[in-house]
Amino acid sequence: MKAPLVALIALAVPVRAEPLKIAVIGLVHSHVWGHLERMIRQSSPKLVAIAETNPELIAEARKLGAAEELFVADYRRMLDQARPDIVWAFVENNRHLEIVRECAPRRVHVMFEKPLAATLKDALEIRRLAEQHRIRVMTNYQMAWWPANYAAHREASAGGLGRVWRLRGIVGHGGPGSSGPRNKYFFEWLTDPVRNGGGALIDFGCYNALWSLWLLGRPEKVYAQVNHLRPEVFPKVEDNSTMVLSYKDGVGLFEGSWSLPRSFQELEIFGLKASLTVTRQGAELRAGREPPRALALEALPPERAEPVAHIVHAIRTGEPLADLVSLEMNVQVVEILEAARESARTGRAVALPRRR
Repeated sequence: MKAPLVALIALAVPVRAEPLKIAVIGLVHSHVWGHLERMIRQSSPKLVAIAETNPELIAEARKLGAAEELFVADYRRMLDQARPDIVWAFVENNRHLEIVRECAPRRVHVMFEKPLAATLKDALEIRRLAEQHRIRVMTNYQMAWWPANYAAHREASAGGLGRVWRLRGIVGHGGPGSSGPRNKYFFEWLTDPVRNGGGALIDFGCYNALWSLWLLGRPEKVYAQVNHLRPEVFPKVEDNSTMVLSYKDGVGLFEGSWSLPRSFQELEIFGLKASLTVTRQGAELRAGREPPRALALEALPPERAEPVAHIVHAIRTGEPLADLVSLEMNVQVVEILEAARESARTGRAVALPRRR
C-alpha cells in the first residue's frame, strides 16, 4: 500500500464568519440533477446564480425550485456581479480549463465532475493556475463519499490483506441515456471525442485510474484496448475499454463500459493473505476458505460525506482536500487516461515519464 498522497498546494485560507456563496456554471452535465435541488434549498453555502442559456435545461431547473432571478446567460458577468466564493461547473470536459481561467484570477474556488480535464495539457494548466492564484480545484467522484471505500482502504493500509499487489475493477452500465432534456444534451457531448476526451475509456476509466493511484500509486506503464461494440448508438467513440496498469510489484486490471447488461461499480483488492470486494453498499473480506466477512462501516463526518460540505470545510480551515478529489491526484488520473488513449491507438503499452 502506498502512503496517501499529500496535497501539493498549501493554502492558508482565513476563516470567514459570513456564509459562503456558490454558483453553478452549466446544466449540460446530467450529474447536476442529483445535486441541484439540495443546493437550491440549502442556506449555506447560498446558491446565488446559475449560468445557462439552454431554455429546456433552465425549465428543468425551475421544476426543482430554482427562482427566475438566479439565471444568467453570461457566466463571466455572473462571476463579477454575484461574486461567488465557489463555482460548481457542470460543463463539457474540454471546457474545464476555460472555467478555471476565468475563476482563478477572481479567487473563486472550482468544483468539476470527473475527470479533471479532457487532456493532460489542460490538466497541467489547471494545476498551474490553481497554484498561482491559490484556489481549490476539486474533482467530484461518487465513490469519494462511500464509507465502504474508506473501510477497505483502512483494512488494506493496516496490513489485513498482506502486501497489496493486484487490483481488479469494473465500472459501467448499459450506456448513457439520450431521451429528455436532462439526458439528450449530456449524451450529445459525452459521445463526442473532443468535448468528452473519448468515450467509455474516459467516462469510466477515470474511476479505475483513481482507485489504482490511491491504493498502489502511480504506475510505470499503461496498456489499453477498446471496443466499438455498438457503432449505431455510439458512432464516434468506443463503448468498451480495458486498461492494464503495470507496477514493479503489482498490477491493476480495469474495465469501463457502456455496453454491460447491468450497472457495475466495484473493485477487488488482492493482497498476499486475503482479498476485499468493495461496492457502494459495503466491503467484504475473504481469506482462503474462510467465510466472507463484512467490514464494519463508519459514518463519514459531515465535512467528508458530500462534495459541497467538503470544499467549504477546506476553504474555511485551510486543510487539504481528500486524496480522491484532490487536484494533484486527479492530474495523475488524466495522465493515465491520456497514456491509455495512446496505447489504444498504437496497440503498445505506454511508459509514464518521471513525475512532472
